[in-house]
Amino acid sequence: MSVTDLSFRAGGKMLLDGLSFSLQRGGLTALVGPNGSGKSLLLRLCHGLLTPSSGQIAWAMPGGIVGRKRHAMVFQKPVMLRRSAQANILHALAAIGLTARERQRCCDAALERFGMTALAGRPARLMSGGEQQRLAIARAWALAPDVLFLDEPTSQLDPGATRQIEEMLAALKAEGVTLLMASHDMGQVRRLSERVLFLNRGRLVEDAPTGAFFETPVSQEARAFVTGDLIW
Repeated sequence: MSVTDLSFRAGGKMLLDGLSFSLQRGGLTALVGPNGSGKSLLLRLCHGLLTPSSGQIAWAMPGGIVGRKRHAMVFQKPVMLRRSAQANILHALAAIGLTARERQRCCDAALERFGMTALAGRPARLMSGGEQQRLAIARAWALAPDVLFLDEPTSQLDPGATRQIEEMLAALKAEGVTLLMASHDMGQVRRLSERVLFLNRGRLVEDAPTGAFFETPVSQEARAFVTGDLIW
């Protein structure tokens, strides 16, 4: 996946301004930056929920390998239907045109893969926040995406649930899924990501390996962000 000169304007304001980057197949890239920097907006544009004002999002993966153009997104607050956990996954699979037999097979595999078979019949909206987020990731995994977008997937969870989600993401990364995740948890970014994209005021200020970003940030804005200073 590659993003070229991507911009988004709304209400007379330029909210994203000329962003360019590419994602190699596999691995986890973290989107970081202060509130209002454009992280969530960028994820929604990449997922196709919004149309860019200019620029391009291409789904030919680097190295000449053409991706299947499949992607999924996990939101900060999971969107759950008033149905069982199993029915939520089956509904997502029906949306991509699988047969009933294929839907059931993929659903069963997703529930088993993430240890949720016992929760299959539970109403999704009555599940805990951590269980709902696990279900959201299992539902996304069932779609077999090339790229998974995640918007602050653990920001509303306690430490135990956060650990479970991080283990799921590490497993997805090990399976070769490409992950692009917005996070305010710098410990999480250090633990999970290999690369950091730092946004500020709608611009991509820094693109660096995770270790280099935290140890030797190049820009003044990134240095201030890493040390916990306010960025104006």
